[in-house]
Amino acid sequence: MKETLETLRVIEKENGLGEKKLMGGNTIGLADLALAWVAHTLVAMGDVIGVKFITADTFPHIHSWMVNFLEIPVINNNLPPHELAVEYFREKRQMFLAMVTQACHHHH
Repeated sequence: MKETLETLRVIEKENGLGEKKLMGGNTIGLADLALAWVAHTLVAMGDVIGVKFITADTFPHIHSWMVNFLEIPVINNNLPPHELAVEYFREKRQMFLAMVTQACHHHH
């Protein structure tokens, strides 16, 4: 998670997103798709733990890019539903917490 947020900080500063809607200008490129996956995942994970990782304050350029990107019909219509992503991470988190709890009990 820490590495992901560090990467987003670099992208926020270096990508020139302030001047353009998408990474490559006006057409969807590989960089947009890669960032979309991270952004979509972070939003779902954030919902599970109650933290908003990408906001207009924390990452203004990435946040506005995300809003623009999600309005593109081919993207909007093909992303996995947000609720499914949230449910997936909720289950993963419960499994992880159960494993941690179990591991702690074995050490006592």
